[in-house]
Amino acid sequence: MKILGIETSCDETGVAIIDANIKTKELKILSNVVASSLALHSKTGGIIPNIAAREQVKYMIPVIKEALSSTRGVDVQNPAGSIDVIAVTVGPGLIGSLLVGVETARTLAYVLKKPIVPVNHLIGHIYANFIRANPKSEILNPKLNAKRYTLNANIEFPLITLVVSGGHTDLVLMEKHGSIHWLGGTRDDAAGEAFDKIGRLLGIPYPAGAEIEKFAKNGNPKAFSFPRPMIGSKDYDFSFSGLKTAVLRETLKNKNEKFSQRYIQDISASSQQAIIDVLVSKTIKAAQQYKVRSILLGGGVAANQKLRDEFQLKIENLKLKIPFFCPEKRLCTDNAAMIASAAFFNGKQEDWRNIIANPELYFE
Repeated sequence: MKILGIETSCDETGVAIIDANIKTKELKILSNVVASSLALHSKTGGIIPNIAAREQVKYMIPVIKEALSSTRGVDVQNPAGSIDVIAVTVGPGLIGSLLVGVETARTLAYVLKKPIVPVNHLIGHIYANFIRANPKSEILNPKLNAKRYTLNANIEFPLITLVVSGGHTDLVLMEKHGSIHWLGGTRDDAAGEAFDKIGRLLGIPYPAGAEIEKFAKNGNPKAFSFPRPMIGSKDYDFSFSGLKTAVLRETLKNKNEKFSQRYIQDISASSQQAIIDVLVSKTIKAAQQYKVRSILLGGGVAANQKLRDEFQLKIENLKLKIPFFCPEKRLCTDNAAMIASAAFFNGKQEDWRNIIANPELYFE
């Protein structure tokens, strides 16, 4: 089954084509193209929704053509005979951006006479974990770094997933494919949002998460005693606004107009450690309570190597016999391969007339 996935929930315009076969447990990512307007938003310190949507209108057709032309066996002029299903992100996200992808998918489905699978963007991040690179992967397209992937058969249910990104920090329990129970989420700032706001206080350009991680490598995580909000609460909710405020108060103490590199490194390391401590603690707690057989990490912040390492270390220190999984770093950020993957495992095919964008869509 060849699935064409479309992802336009924020500022990326992603199109991917996967070839999935459940019998052989093989999933080929034939192409995975992403165009981003991030450079424009870096100048303003955050995503400007209307600019993001306008750029996606410009990128959409070229990205589709690139994905199709880079896929072996697909006739760009007549892809109907090669594509079986279209998968598209319908929410959550920016309404203008979502509409670009949804209306494109509806049009393709109508013209090609193909069914559509609507995909929840957050669930897409979970299913990035089910794409595992084969060490002996066949290089399908060197330009796009497209490889042959296999389904990650080592993931066992029930499982806990932490979805952590700029807009979301959520813990969910999955008993099987299609059975998802939301356990808790952010009450204010998501973890990625906290990174960006702390970065702004330190003069680090948007998006700040990756840069804070770099500075933190040479910083002292114990230099500042920042709070770990809600780390001991009995629920599985998160809150990072208090941490952001604590960093603000600390920076206001520094009367220098320009922070020293050492100061930025220590603030970065200390705030990053505070965020990671909360994320790891609550996820492990949930894993123990629900006696899961796998722990998954997904979302843009999942690319943070320190977060990955801390999860593995905590699991080893507690002698938990629960395997930990996280996607390839390039599959952590928004992309269409994860949307096609989610559609393959959970997809309910719909007629194009029934597909609508829902910016407030959440875990169901």
